[in-house]
Amino acid sequence: MSTDTNADATDEPTSNCGASSSDDTESSSTCGASSSDDDSTEQEVGATVDEFDADPGQLLAVGLGPGHPEGMTDRAKTALLEAEHIVGYTTYIDLIPDEITEAADELYDTPMCGEVSRTEEAIDRTLAGNDVAIVGSGDPNVYALAGLALEILESKGATASMVDFEVVPGVPAAQSCGARLGAPLVNDTVSISLSDHLVAMPEIESRLHAAAKEKFTIAIYNPWSRKRRENFQKCCEILLTHRDPDTPVGIVHGAGREDERVLLTELAELEALGEDEIVDMTTTIIVGNEETYVWDDRMVTPRGYETKYDY
Repeated sequence: MSTDTNADATDEPTSNCGASSSDDTESSSTCGASSSDDDSTEQEVGATVDEFDADPGQLLAVGLGPGHPEGMTDRAKTALLEAEHIVGYTTYIDLIPDEITEAADELYDTPMCGEVSRTEEAIDRTLAGNDVAIVGSGDPNVYALAGLALEILESKGATASMVDFEVVPGVPAAQSCGARLGAPLVNDTVSISLSDHLVAMPEIESRLHAAAKEKFTIAIYNPWSRKRRENFQKCCEILLTHRDPDTPVGIVHGAGREDERVLLTELAELEALGEDEIVDMTTTIIVGNEETYVWDDRMVTPRGYETKYDY
């Protein structure tokens, strides 16, 4: 699914210049990327731009979309075919069609929460003269790595124009999941992630209050993990403070994948589903506004045409 995740931290294997890394392997870095057992937000970058002699290559942040080949844009497919190196989270690399990965000179993947190290790996490979694509599901600008890539480039002493950097957009989770539910997002919408790995929970709670008391439909990313069940429970509590218990809610698990599940429910029933397998880190939840309704198993949020036209 295109859940543009912002996952909880785990230990991260270090770089081996193109060798595909996995949960149970660890090797020393030879590409210039910093090696660290702790992939926290405090991690310092390794090599600076002055340590590379080559003319920099191209760096593309590529969104894979919903997680199946048909959901990838033609631009994304072309960009990946043209890239010499492809870097990404292991699960996302596995989503790329074989004809693309087989055409790449090198693949580099890390398990969950290697965001900083793999982004720096992609940048170091670019500074070494390679054309590199760093991939993610959904869109690179939605809870993803496009911004981190620019931040790390800056921290290495590079200028914005030194590297040919481009974002190749993909279909974000909210849109791909909204399409499964009908038409819930045709009016003003807010996206909020429940992961407190990078944003403190009090701040997330404040955002939930602000969005829920207005007429926004709300797309909830990263709703549940074993480590933070309380976040989901608090979210449901806040939503019920501002919205009626019978507010329509759409849940999409694994959109575009073999285990896809779609469920329409009401806000009053949402918290209980936190113990169900349908709600996890591959799930996106769409909470309707006060005008959203369900018609023939379709979730509908009026755009407002009915106030101006007869139909």
